[in-house]
Amino acid sequence: MFVLVAYDVSTLDPAGTRRLSRIAKICKNFGQRVQNSVFECHVDPAQWVSLKAQLLKAYLPREDSLRFYFLGNNWDKRVEHHGANPGFNPTRDIIL
Repeated sequence: MFVLVAYDVSTLDPAGTRRLSRIAKICKNFGQRVQNSVFECHVDPAQWVSLKAQLLKAYLPREDSLRFYFLGNNWDKRVEHHGANPGFNPTRDIIL
């Protein structure tokens, strides 16, 4: 499944800055950053459960916001990009 994860973390105090860093690190483990607080994650159902659980544990609901957008199987027809850093298609082979 292809999920777009967006977050907004209050950084008014040092704890918020640490949460922001922790949430970004969790997202990096599952996807690629496409904007400062937006990640594209191509995950299987077990990975999705883990990603969501980790994010819900890391954020503070009264101060922070998490949004998940499910783009489905035809996501490549729903995503249009313009400008720098177009990223890559995680479903195609990557040559290292």
